[in-house]
Amino acid sequence: MYVGGIRALLLQSLHPLAMAGVGEHSGYRGDPWGRLQRTSEFLAATTFGPVELADRVVERINRVHTTVAGTAPDGRPYAATDPHLLRWVHVAEIDSFLVAHQRYARRPLTPAEADRYVAQAGSVAARLGVVDPPTTTAQLRAELDRFRPELQTTAGARDVARFLLAEPPLPWPARPGFWMLAAGAVELLPPYARGMLDLHLPGPLRRADDLVLGLVAAPLGRLGTAAVRWALGDPTDPRNQAGSSQVPAGSRS
Repeated sequence: MYVGGIRALLLQSLHPLAMAGVGEHSGYRGDPWGRLQRTSEFLAATTFGPVELADRVVERINRVHTTVAGTAPDGRPYAATDPHLLRWVHVAEIDSFLVAHQRYARRPLTPAEADRYVAQAGSVAARLGVVDPPTTTAQLRAELDRFRPELQTTAGARDVARFLLAEPPLPWPARPGFWMLAAGAVELLPPYARGMLDLHLPGPLRRADDLVLGLVAAPLGRLGTAAVRWALGDPTDPRNQAGSSQVPAGSRS
C-alpha cells in the first residue's frame, strides 16, 4: 500500500482538474500526515470494517466532497462530486494498489483474484459516486487508456512529484527508507507518466531509463516493502514466516 499509494498520487496528479481540487482544498503540503491518516482510515474502514462503519465513512467523505469545487488554472470548473473525476481517482488508485501488490507481495493474486479485487473495490467507489466502475482488470486498463488524452503536465503535478520525491516531510534519518518505497513507486509508473513528470535519468542515460529502473529501483522497492512488512507484520501469522508464499486454507477474507 505504501508503494501503491505513492504511485497513485503521482499518477492522479496528471489530471489537471483533479490536481486543481487537491492543490486548492486538500492541504497536502500543510498537513501531509493528517491527510495520510484520513486516507488510511478510509481504506481500513471500507476494507476491513463492518458495513455500518464503512457506510458512515463513505457518507462523511461524500459530505466533504460537496464542499470541494472551484476553477482550475485553465479556466475550467471542477467539483469533487463530478463522477468523471471520481472515476479517474478511483481507477488510478486501484490500478496502483494492484500493480504494487503484484510486484512486491509474497503471493501475487491470480487473474481471477485480481478481477475480484477490482470488483470489490468498485462497490466502494459506487457508493462514492463513481458510475458503473470497472469490475475486471481488463476494464480497469481500458479505463486508464481512455483517460490518457485528458492528462497534462501542470505546475501542480510537478509540485506533487517534487514534494513526494525530493522534499518528503520526514526527518533526514527517515528519508532513505521512504526513498526506497518511492523508487519502487516510480518504477511502477507507466512510461508515459514518468515522461510527463520528467522522472528520467539525465542526459544520454535517459535511453536506459527502463533498464536502470528495473535493475536499481525495483530492488530498492522490494527492500523497502520487505522492511515495512517486517515492521508491521505479526510474526505468528504463517504468512509472515520466512519462505512462506502461500495463504493457509480458510484464512482469506
